Amino acid sequence: MATKKSTTQQGAEATSTMDPAAPDGLAVRAGEDPWTAEEVAEARAELTTEADRLRAEISAAEEALTGLMRDSGDGAGDDQADTGSKNVTREHEMALTTNNREMLYQTERALRRMEAGTYGLCEKCGNPIGKARMQVFPRATLCVDCKQKQERRF
Repeated sequence: MATKKSTTQQGAEATSTMDPAAPDGLAVRAGEDPWTAEEVAEARAELTTEADRLRAEISAAEEALTGLMRDSGDGAGDDQADTGSKNVTREHEMALTTNNREMLYQTERALRRMEAGTYGLCEKCGNPIGKARMQVFPRATLCVDCKQKQERRF
């Protein structure tokens, strides 16, 4: 096993355990088996499929929003309940689209990190996130400790 030194956003140097035999040199926590080529391919395929799905959903939602905006008009002939219902539907579609855009950003970011060899490293402390965590939540960018600290601040 080799060690990889990286600099965190705060400028501190962090060391993570890297297995040079692991595909793409992806980090694992102490005691975890290294990533196999099949596991890396599976994670990449899952992220790629998710990105494609999100792009399709965003496109469909944008078309629906265009229709809702066009139909909203001035509300002539609609009673207040119809206008309110259209507004709620439009706001709901906008919220879903915003959420899907954020998920797409995170998914594409995970794919870029995989290509750069930083997939599985915590962006805050530089330590390995953990293979098991990455397999469950492939868009994770923080280790459990840093994620807990972040959540306590909010």
